[in-house]
Amino acid sequence: MAHPSPVEDTKPWFKHFWPWFLICVPLASMFFSINYFHLAVSTENSLVVDDYYKEGRVINVRLDKVEAARQLGLKTQLAISDGSVVLTFEEGAPESGEALSLNFYHTTLAAKDFSILLSRDANGVYRGSFENDIKSKWKISLMPLDQTWKIQQTRFLPQAKPFAFLPE
Repeated sequence: MAHPSPVEDTKPWFKHFWPWFLICVPLASMFFSINYFHLAVSTENSLVVDDYYKEGRVINVRLDKVEAARQLGLKTQLAISDGSVVLTFEEGAPESGEALSLNFYHTTLAAKDFSILLSRDANGVYRGSFENDIKSKWKISLMPLDQTWKIQQTRFLPQAKPFAFLPE
């Protein structure tokens, strides 16, 4: 009994699936590698902003300003909405009435950082305005112009209601 002869494939190589699959996998890998290399070289690394100083080989955060805010017993309510900021002191309001600096530090993009100056009205409420997009996670810090104390918190903004803004 004779075996049937195998069927010969008469299609050229470029009309088959597997050669193209074996060519595309390394090409796609090269494309993505070149793209990631370009992003790594062309993207600027932004640094985290805070009051840090270097002491020997150890990097420590300066907490003296936050501790000063705790000792003054500062308690505030902060409302941030629609381009306006309202800061109300519940305890420890500065007697001088000088303007306060409210700084917004984006947690990952330094280019989005901004500061606003809050001035006190006749009722003792500090107000300010801004035009930046704030939909993100922010490190918010409040300081007087002489920088003797500091209140800071990390928050997701915007928030519909005022929140307690206390020294952490």
